[in-house]
Amino acid sequence: MNTTAEAGGLRCGFCAIIGPPNAGKSTLVNLLAGTKVSIVSHKVQTTRSRLRAIFIEASSQVILVDTPGIFSPNRKLDKAMVEAAWAGSAEADLTVLLIDARLGLNEEASAILAQLKKLQKRAMLALNKADLVRPEVLLKRAKEFSEVYDFSHTFMISATTRSGVADLRKSIAQAMPEGPWLYPADQAADVQMRFLASEVTREKIYERLHEELPYASTVETEAWEEQRDGSVKINQVIYVQRDSQKAIVLGRGGQMIKQLGQMARKELEQMLERRVHLLLFVKVRDNWMDDPARLRMMGLLE
Repeated sequence: MNTTAEAGGLRCGFCAIIGPPNAGKSTLVNLLAGTKVSIVSHKVQTTRSRLRAIFIEASSQVILVDTPGIFSPNRKLDKAMVEAAWAGSAEADLTVLLIDARLGLNEEASAILAQLKKLQKRAMLALNKADLVRPEVLLKRAKEFSEVYDFSHTFMISATTRSGVADLRKSIAQAMPEGPWLYPADQAADVQMRFLASEVTREKIYERLHEELPYASTVETEAWEEQRDGSVKINQVIYVQRDSQKAIVLGRGGQMIKQLGQMARKELEQMLERRVHLLLFVKVRDNWMDDPARLRMMGLLE
């Protein structure tokens, strides 16, 4: 398909997916994009910066912005994450508010709606996890939200079972402004591969160490070397805040970091469709969550 400015009938725009932590934003973004561009975890606040995924529906190219969950911030990291979420919405042509249908219009959702009113953003409402809520409760939830904010559309979806997601996808595409596509038709994300590789490893840390290491870690890809045989060598550093956390990541006899490396390497090889040599290191860096240099590197500060 022609993606030049002269091509008629094309639509292209940005759609921000916002909502409270653990509403299912990353799962929905990955589903809409048809590929994995954002890490998914049952732990809240796993998305730390704005990630852009891309999907094509009919003649529309949609750039999805998966934002961090919106909550009451305390640390510099928390504040930067919330600011990133609202910046994603402010810059978008359309905002989709994703809400866990089981929770409804709680304090977190009310605070988000209040900010949406200030921004006067065109928005759609998606009540996620609808498969876990009775139909009469879903209708009550939808009415509660519509009385507070004038949503253009309301959808009952389940990002897990994919119910209702196709209709949401079509409506998002139709809401995009007319204009040429910004990316090639076969591109699924504008996330740099080095960053995405770090996110894959961070996801594995959450999967294996979800209790022992809550949010005290981050991962940086320090080196990415293309090899002559077509494989790639990736060096990553896992930063933690204390020596005790370093010991947890390493595990007895280095067994834990070996497992993490194997899990991350397997997924990276599937994503990159080639052999990956992954080397993981662990370093202690006190208060990295309040370090502006780290936040800039994560894309949370200019």
